[in-house]
Amino acid sequence: MSALPDTSDETAMLREQVRRFVAEKVMPHGDDWERDGAVPRDVLREMGSLGLFGIRYPEKYGGAELDVRTTAAFAEELGRSTYGGFAIGVLVHTDMASPHLANAGSEEQKDRYMPGIVAGETITAVAVTEPGAGSDVAGIRTSAKRSGNGWVLNGAKMFITNGQLADVYFVAAKTDPDAKGSRGISMFIVEKGTKGFAVSRGLDKMGWRSSDTAELSFDDCWVPADAMLGEENRGFYAVMQNFQNERIVLAAQAMGEAQKAIDLTLEYVRERTAFGAPLWDKQTIRQRLAMLQAEVSAARQLVFHAAERDAAGEDCVKEVSMAKALAGELVNKVMYTCQQFHGGFGYMREAPIERMVRDARVQAIGGGATEVMLEEVAKRM
Repeated sequence: MSALPDTSDETAMLREQVRRFVAEKVMPHGDDWERDGAVPRDVLREMGSLGLFGIRYPEKYGGAELDVRTTAAFAEELGRSTYGGFAIGVLVHTDMASPHLANAGSEEQKDRYMPGIVAGETITAVAVTEPGAGSDVAGIRTSAKRSGNGWVLNGAKMFITNGQLADVYFVAAKTDPDAKGSRGISMFIVEKGTKGFAVSRGLDKMGWRSSDTAELSFDDCWVPADAMLGEENRGFYAVMQNFQNERIVLAAQAMGEAQKAIDLTLEYVRERTAFGAPLWDKQTIRQRLAMLQAEVSAARQLVFHAAERDAAGEDCVKEVSMAKALAGELVNKVMYTCQQFHGGFGYMREAPIERMVRDARVQAIGGGATEVMLEEVAKRM
């Protein structure tokens, strides 16, 4: 494996802890989770008990008070598990959904939910994407209208990771119907079991099969006034702010997946013989893998550079967008080549690379499609 771009003792310890957990708790059962479409709750609670769900959160809630550089390392190690569905289910909880509460929640809201979130007792999801609004967050149509001492939500959300599993949802809704574009959107906390809120259906995916993905519906769903998260009509900016963190961890996850694919392929081509010699003896195979290693090593440096700038509080939209675009495309390139070098075995379900190929495809789509990321870069060139 290439040199790590981070060297802190805390991060090194975290990496080792995650690798042990993956080896002992994930690898023996991951195929079952793929079949079942979800990771068991007791596994998530165990991760919480080990402190893996509170890396960036305050000590008062059981957290470690570290920063995005460490969560990027966490995401990279989860990516190396070869089970992308397991990884994304965890990362949505830790780095895509719960940060909305940590960043914008009142002290009362955080005191109510954060201890359970960090402990793995309360699993979270973020509900922004809709059937007609994905990367175009400003196009959401789910509405929230005042009703007595609260709000009534109506609409639907699509492609929601942890959609069936979650206990608490952070939901984007239009609170000012007359506002144009990104204005007039607010965030709400909606608990599972709230009247008028339902999981419409689970969705069957190409990859990430050990994570649950669902469509949600809101039909005259009433929530109290104190369920609003952050400022009224400022939800779009909260979503945009958290997108930077989300895209860093997605890029880091992709680089963990890419590195693991190279590692597995190196093992395979050194053992597999063809025409009287190991595949590794073929110059074209050696050189193509060497170039992939160079590209992955360079892309990882960009990912952690973006994390460094984010941790320093600097404007890093350009760097994060570049990292997300590059990582999402590169992981697919790596998977295609690595599967090719596995030959027929790489097309069999028993081969980890087959699953990894399917899981990687969404990395160029989810969290901001490559084309959207490149537009963000172009605006800043």
